Amino acid sequence: MADITRMGVVGAGQMGAGIAQLAAVNGVDVWLYDLDSEALTKAQKSISNNIQRLLTKGQISQATSVDAVKRLRCSSRLEDLHSVDIVVEAIVESEQVKKSLFASLDKIVKSSAILASNTSSISITRLASATSRPSQVIGMHFMNPPPIMKLVEIIRGADTSEDAYCATKCLAERFGKTVICSQDYSGFIVNRILMPMINEAFHTLYTGVATKEDIDTGMKLGTNHPMGPLELADFIGLDVCLSIMNVLQAGLGDDKYAPCPLLVQYVDAGRLGKKRGVGVYDYRNAAAKTGGSPRL
Repeated sequence: MADITRMGVVGAGQMGAGIAQLAAVNGVDVWLYDLDSEALTKAQKSISNNIQRLLTKGQISQATSVDAVKRLRCSSRLEDLHSVDIVVEAIVESEQVKKSLFASLDKIVKSSAILASNTSSISITRLASATSRPSQVIGMHFMNPPPIMKLVEIIRGADTSEDAYCATKCLAERFGKTVICSQDYSGFIVNRILMPMINEAFHTLYTGVATKEDIDTGMKLGTNHPMGPLELADFIGLDVCLSIMNVLQAGLGDDKYAPCPLLVQYVDAGRLGKKRGVGVYDYRNAAAKTGGSPRL
């Protein structure tokens, strides 16, 4: 398969914008798609600011920053992705929504294009079943935030070809990432290990073993984690954590993956984490006092 020179990214949220930024800075023409024009405007501004910040810090050259801005295009027309070599979707963590998108993309993009999902837990084999090109469907799971985190988890579906895998791996390495490869089992590698730990932290809080502060401090100082599991859950989004636990339980058929009732309750109450201003921790007063990002 030829080198990837043109890339589509579907979803202009934090993940999609971060992936698009990586592509542009590393010399790939990128089309960032979202139906929400406001989300596209916000993403474009964020990417431009981040590129300027990289320039100011001396991490990229003036020429690279100018080139990166030129390489980014935003669109609300899925058809504009017709000529890309690869599409990475970074939309809601829903199998049915992703399948619908892949079925549409399958009809739009050229026959040689790879369809990649940034899913953190959903079966690549099942997503591929919605297309006529299962050999060219793959998982390309970036960690959040994509420009900073060094890992990309690549997941091969039952029919993913060696060419698609090698092209995707080369692209991730071009972005400066370390690649790990997982077989197509629920949760893959990272979330298969991470989410049960987060879920157990919720059980520890739920059963009154310790306060949220002591749980997080214990894991940070006792196991050298940069963030405690409850703090990390807020950063990821409690709704995302719950969704992944449900996928693990359904896919692996073991009750040990059943989500903690406290996690379910928080999501039901709309306490989704930092993005909503309240999750395990309350960020609203801190944000008001500092005029910026809340601190725990």
